[in-house]
Amino acid sequence: MTSRAAASVESMEQLTTVWRTMVLDRDADADVRDLPGIAVRWADCRFAFWNCVTLTEVGVGAALLEQRLAEAADIMRSKEHPGFLWLFEDLLDAGARAGLTAAAERAGLAHAFPGTGMAGDLLPLPEPAHPELTFVRVRTDGQLRSYADLNSRAYGFPLEDGRDGLAGSVLWKEKVHAYLGLRGDVPVTCAGAVEADGRLFVVLVATDPRWERRGYGEAVTRKALHEGARATGLTRATLHATAAGAPVYPRIGFEPNSPLHFYGLR
Repeated sequence: MTSRAAASVESMEQLTTVWRTMVLDRDADADVRDLPGIAVRWADCRFAFWNCVTLTEVGVGAALLEQRLAEAADIMRSKEHPGFLWLFEDLLDAGARAGLTAAAERAGLAHAFPGTGMAGDLLPLPEPAHPELTFVRVRTDGQLRSYADLNSRAYGFPLEDGRDGLAGSVLWKEKVHAYLGLRGDVPVTCAGAVEADGRLFVVLVATDPRWERRGYGEAVTRKALHEGARATGLTRATLHATAAGAPVYPRIGFEPNSPLHFYGLR
């Protein structure tokens, strides 16, 4: 297996590991199953990111891709709340990649947005700073609500959807190294890092759209990683970047691996 292929498998496995924790935190009765070729991590809540299925096999060919996409779509249709199929392109063979768009359409899936898996041996990082921000670790329900609201605004969700995903979580207040970046006393950006299989996984980075392109997202991500590494001693980190975040993370030391596609039901 090439180094990029190994990194792509790592990226998929980090998703299944972290999302197991996240969705069970949201709902102890969440649908968390490892089926042949498909991992289900579905809280069935209003926060769509906690409703996830992903394909897990390596070297998937066109015929098997067709089957797995149909199976994933059937799982998604059985749920009350919408979510996403996360598909790591590098786990497919060349023929499956070439036919992905058509196969997804036949399964009744619509491409929602692209992303990129990333990882790097980059820790520890220096103590981060930004001249316009102060950093506060999320410890209270009010701070956690601000964290949820920043994600809702950044991804275009109703505020209640983000709150449904995070409100009242002990995990996020105690185990996730979750930080807010504040301008004065106003939260404008956030990032979290959580330990997963000997790595730090960066989760739910968001900046209020009114305050983008000021380096806030990079600064708060550095803060979450710095504090997470200091607490755990870990040296490797992983994440899944949206198109907006993809240019930011290589400046921190992350290297891209598999292109990532998010699909919803048509």
